Amino acid sequence: MDGTVLVADDDRTIRTVLTQALTRAGCRVHATSSLTTLMRWVVEGKGDAVITDVVMPDGNGLEMLPKISTDRPGLPVIVISAQNTIMTAIQAADAKAFDYLPKPFDLPDLMKRVAKALEQKKLSHRSNTEKDDVSEEDNGLPLVGKSIPMQGVYRIVAKLMNTDLPILVSGESGTGKSLIAKVLHSFSDRRNLPFVSVSPVDLIEIDGPSKILAKARGGSVVVEEVSDFSLESQARLVQMIDNPGEYSPRFVATMQGSMTEAVEKGIIRSDVFYRLSGATIELPNLRECVDDILILSEHFLKSLENEGGPTRRLGVKAQDLFRAYSWPGNVRQLQNVVKRLGLTSREHEISLTEVEQSLENQPEIHGSFAQVGAEKMSGDIERHLRRYFDLHGNILPPVGLYNRILKELEVPLIAVSLEATGGNQAKCASLLGINRNTLRKKISELDIKVHRRRKLM
Repeated sequence: MDGTVLVADDDRTIRTVLTQALTRAGCRVHATSSLTTLMRWVVEGKGDAVITDVVMPDGNGLEMLPKISTDRPGLPVIVISAQNTIMTAIQAADAKAFDYLPKPFDLPDLMKRVAKALEQKKLSHRSNTEKDDVSEEDNGLPLVGKSIPMQGVYRIVAKLMNTDLPILVSGESGTGKSLIAKVLHSFSDRRNLPFVSVSPVDLIEIDGPSKILAKARGGSVVVEEVSDFSLESQARLVQMIDNPGEYSPRFVATMQGSMTEAVEKGIIRSDVFYRLSGATIELPNLRECVDDILILSEHFLKSLENEGGPTRRLGVKAQDLFRAYSWPGNVRQLQNVVKRLGLTSREHEISLTEVEQSLENQPEIHGSFAQVGAEKMSGDIERHLRRYFDLHGNILPPVGLYNRILKELEVPLIAVSLEATGGNQAKCASLLGINRNTLRKKISELDIKVHRRRKLM
């Protein structure tokens, strides 16, 4: 890399690590803990790229982006923040930040983004846009969380909100698909235009498409659970997308499961697939975002308190059970359980017994991590194998099935464990309960990539 990078962060450790890493990469670095100093450097014409925190002792980094854009058009700004909500990602995109990265971040990943910023500096054009004051609190389920899957969703939403591409939002029930559709509209340039939700009943009649388009007037049309639409209704949906009229709306569709599989099964027409899959946002289930469970729980309890309810908190053992439970109903189920516990708990601290009683009638097994994990995994594997056999029809799969299945399980198990331990093979071997030499042999035989990383706090 070649260029001068301006770093603004009130955390000395982060400034030091970034300075060392960027210098080793060939960059010149000016680092400061003050936004005032950063802005002086920008005005003076220093720097080819900027890395800035949001919350600083003397101001807000996001609020400085419009001025940076005005004073230095084309200067790329990478925003880093410990405020791990979709609002931060959206505000960063709305302020025309070059990129956004939540803390803690992966240093090699940040370095790649800096390199890209320096490369594209001359092609970048940054301008100020109005900020919208719509609150995520108005949208039912919150979009908060620091997990890697959710941060990925935040960045995708921020990049897609002002595109005209049709967007498909997929995910399990309760993950917030309708909320994402609403966010895409509320923070886009179409925010002042109608937001129209379409269900199968709206397309029963022949003139259904024209009525929907007249109502939308160039706003956003959300097709809720498109896989529930009859093939006849889907045909009218295609007609509506192909003939949007004078004021073409942006189409967003939601569905559970894979649209590709739905097409293969004949549930969804192929022409619907091609028209609605311009861009895809896949929402993770709560089982993939374990680190967000307690964050969301705290959010729901605080919301209950703000609404005039009692002050409650989860006890330590109750927290462990919350993290261990599989939450088949995802965030919606978590919200209902937490609010019910908040209202019915007899003490300030919600106990393990109260959580066990609340979860005993839920649709999936609960209890220890080992119990939940074992049952869920075995069920998933069984469903996968049954589908594998079904795909072969009346013919048995090729011989050697045992070793093939073990390899398919072994590769992601070792890869994910290595990722969780930061590439430290000694820790990974200990975690897996195998000999270090055995682990090295497996890594070599299975051609597993090992990436050591250092995360910053």
